[in-house]
Amino acid sequence: RAGAPFQYLAVQKTGTRQNVGLIQLNRPQALNALCEGLMEELRRALEAMENDPQVGAIVITGSQKAFAGRAGCLSPPQKIFFFFFWCPTPFPFAAGADIKEMQNKTFQECYGGGFLGGWDKVSTVRKPVIAAVNGYALGGGCELAMMCDIIYAGEKAQFGQPEILLGTIPGAGGTQRLTRAVGKSLAMEMVLTGDRISA
Repeated sequence: RAGAPFQYLAVQKTGTRQNVGLIQLNRPQALNALCEGLMEELRRALEAMENDPQVGAIVITGSQKAFAGRAGCLSPPQKIFFFFFWCPTPFPFAAGADIKEMQNKTFQECYGGGFLGGWDKVSTVRKPVIAAVNGYALGGGCELAMMCDIIYAGEKAQFGQPEILLGTIPGAGGTQRLTRAVGKSLAMEMVLTGDRISA
C-alpha cells in the first residue's frame, strides 16, 4: 500500500483472486465513531481501491476489537461469506459521528468550514460498495451504511438516527436516504424519536 499508513482503518485485498477490497473501521476505543481523521482515511482508501484495476468490489465493515472490549455482552462474532472470502462480522460497524469532535463547533463553523464535506465519497465510488453490519450503525454510522450499494446486516445489527436525542438532525444525508430505504413513516419515527431498528 502506497501513501501514509492508516491510523483508523485496516485495509487489505482479499478473496481467492485478491479482487475484493476490505476496509475495516478500526477505532474500537470510540466504538468506531466517525472522526474527521477516520473519514479522511476512508476517502483515501476508497480512492486507492477505485483506481486499482484488480479490485472489483469493496466491503466496509467494523472492528472486531470493539466487540472484544464489550466483555461478554454479546455472543461471539459470526462469519459472513462474501463471494470467495469471509470476514469476521463486525461489532460495531460505527456508533456514529464523533460528538466530542463536533460539540464545540458553531453552525457557522460547520457550514462555512465544509464540515462533513467529502463524507459522501462512498456513494460516488464507481465500484460496488458493500456494508457488512452486525452491530451498531447509529447516526453517521447508519448514514455511512446507507451510502453503500448493498447492506448485509447480521442478527445483531441495529440501525438508528439518534441525533434528535442531542437536539439536532442527521447531517450527512440520513433524512433523505433513510426515507428511500425504509419509507416515510418509519423514517419519520426513527428520526423524530431516536429509536433503533434491528435487521
